Amino acid sequence: MSVATSKSPLEVQRTIHEILERHAGVQGALLPILHDIQDVLGFIPADSVSDIAAALNLSRAEVHGVITYYHHFRMTVPGRHIIRICRAEACQSMGAEALMVHAEKQLSCSAHQTTEDGVFTLEAAYCLGLCASSPAISINDEVYARVSTADFNALIAETRGQT
Repeated sequence: MSVATSKSPLEVQRTIHEILERHAGVQGALLPILHDIQDVLGFIPADSVSDIAAALNLSRAEVHGVITYYHHFRMTVPGRHIIRICRAEACQSMGAEALMVHAEKQLSCSAHQTTEDGVFTLEAAYCLGLCASSPAISINDEVYARVSTADFNALIAETRGQT
């Protein structure tokens, strides 16, 4: 995933317009457009909401509402590494809440925030598909099962070493 900060504002705008053109005339294109933008830029720029709304004949409020409703979407530049901690029922029953508290303390940031150094963004996920191996987390879309606080610390140290 590339991050928009490596693109000029003109390149970001061009990218968004290319995505909008690709989905022109397609019914129900809002979610695919939002996914495409975030996949390319790493987030959905706030100033793109009006362009998306105009292209789909929706209000800005409708587009903004969808972006903010789904935890997957973000409107700020993420850290270089995205950490998701599953908060679904199976993971909760196996300690995911305590793991989230630990992660927030270790990273010095809350869920849906980025560390001051811009290295990590911490997010909640609502199922990573490893219910039988809870609690689960993902780092940059690589999933880890039965993660303890010690495992979390080791994974963070390893990931930080790759930066």
